[in-house]
Parts: sequence; structure tokens; C-alpha cells
Amino acid sequence: MLKGLFVMRTQAYSTIYGPSELDEIGQLVDIYAPQQTAASVQEDPSVLAEADVIFSGWGMAKMDDAFLAAAPRLKAVFYGAGSIRGFATDAGWDRGILVTSAYAANAIPTAEYALSQILFSLKRGWFYALAVKRDGRYPKREPVPGAYQSEVGLVSLGMIGSRVARLLQPFDVRVLAYTSSEEKAASLGAERCSLEEVFARSDVVSMHTPWLKETEGMITGEHFAAMKPNATFINTARGAVVREGEMIEVLRERTDLFAVLDVTYPEPPEPGSPLYTLPNVVLTPHIAGSLSGECRRMGGYVVEELKRYLCGEPQLWPISREQAATLA
Repeated sequence: MLKGLFVMRTQAYSTIYGPSELDEIGQLVDIYAPQQTAASVQEDPSVLAEADVIFSGWGMAKMDDAFLAAAPRLKAVFYGAGSIRGFATDAGWDRGILVTSAYAANAIPTAEYALSQILFSLKRGWFYALAVKRDGRYPKREPVPGAYQSEVGLVSLGMIGSRVARLLQPFDVRVLAYTSSEEKAASLGAERCSLEEVFARSDVVSMHTPWLKETEGMITGEHFAAMKPNATFINTARGAVVREGEMIEVLRERTDLFAVLDVTYPEPPEPGSPLYTLPNVVLTPHIAGSLSGECRRMGGYVVEELKRYLCGEPQLWPISREQAATLA
């Protein structure tokens, strides 16, 4: 039987791996030591010596040279969360250690959140809800795009953007997509458009681009200025892909626009940021991804990947060196 170890923050351990996941893993792998943290393995690296596999989540120790030297038997890391950039290293890739991630499980609640905000925004729900709260009365009815023959723009069709496109298929909306793949857009029933077209034509724009060096600041004030009257921008990706200062300037001038931001840069916004007080900005504290019981889905993905690994079957969610850089 392979020997294994859990390495992550204690809170992540109890959130991602429930009793049923721990029981299944315990039947398949000899978990030979208590759950460890990045700090504990740094303090006593000898605990890594027997590990053939590591189960992890948020707070995984960085797999640098010292870590790898202390874990000579390590062959696989099953990561019960999304991005692995915080711990993956070239040294680990060079040694051929398999890394799998539950990023696909984390995409599910993120896409569900985006769908909820897209539909709510097509009704201008935040405009009405905040106006009632602010004025203490019902505001005058104004035209809304609605979810019939309106246009929804998706910026990028990665794991989450593609899932949002599929979730939108039962609705009577036209989906526009900024993507490099005409074939992928067509397969999802979306019209491939330039980034400028997506912003200019869409009643709601939903952001799904990962944070990479080349995507930093890709959304500018000009994109916001070109948006249709009463349009909404939703960001569940990363705040750094937006030039936040330019966005704020446009939102101050275009009070008809709304921004629903689950992510910002920095995160949270600095004290005194206009994002806290602008009447046409809605902030949520990075809640789109897996929270509370939703995290157990990621633990379930780890269990299924482990079973495939033990049976010699291909992994569904392996991460390559190249792919690791794109998982924000």
C-alpha cells in the first residue's frame, strides 16, 4: 500500500476533506502521520521521508529543492483546490512528479455565481435594490435588457467561461465570446467577437480571463466607456486584468453602468478606495469560488483522481508545467 500525507492549512484540511473523503483515502493509502502544514514540514522535513503521495489544498508547502530532497519517494500530489502556482516549481516538474488539481470542481460554483449575476443584472436588479435601500421608496420603472434576445458577453472561454456559456444555453440570450477559437465558440453556441465588440454590444459582460503577465490591465477605461447604456460588468476572474483606476473614472461619469466585482486588485481594495462608496459598484468578498460545503466537491475530485491513479488509469485533471501558469 502506498504511503501518504496531508499537507495544507488546517482550516483547508477540515473544509475540503470531510469524513467520507478521509475514510475513502484511508482505505486506499496508508496515512502514516497527522495532517501537516507548510510550517510543520519546514520545521521537521523528516516527516516527508515516507510519502509516496501527498494530499493537499490551500496552504500547500512550496516544493522547492529542500522539500523535494526530504521527500525522495514522492511521486504524486493530489491538490484539492485550484491554482497550483503557489507551490509548484521547476524542480518538481523536472523530477516528473504528477500534480492533479480540483480546479474543475472549483469552476462549478464560480460559474453558478456568474450565471446568477448575469440574470440578475439583465433585470438591472442591483440598480433597483440599491435605489430602494438608498431612497426608502420604489424608484420609477426604467427599461431593462431582460433575458430575452439580449446579448451577454463572455471574456475568455476557459474552464469557467465555457461552463457559463453552457449554463446560458437554456435562456433566450445571444452569447458573444472573446476567444481565440472560432470552433470553441461555435460549439458553445456563442458568436466569436473582438474584445471591443464584446464590450460595445453586450448588455452584460462577464470576465473569465486568468491573471497572466500578458493579461494584466487588458480591460481599459475605453472598454467601459464603450459599453451600452445601463450595461453591467461582472468580474469573477482576477482584479489585475482590469485597469481599476480607469474603470473607476468611467463609472463616476457613467452612472448608468454597474460593476459587480467579486475580485479586485489589490484584494480587498485599499481603505478609502472609491469601490467601497461608488453607488454603481457592488463588491462581494471573493465568494464566487468554493465556500464551506462546496469545498467538499473538491475533496471528492481528489478521491476519484486517486482511484484512477491506483488503477493505472489516466488522470482527468493532471496539470502540466505549461498549464500551471494559466490556472489563476
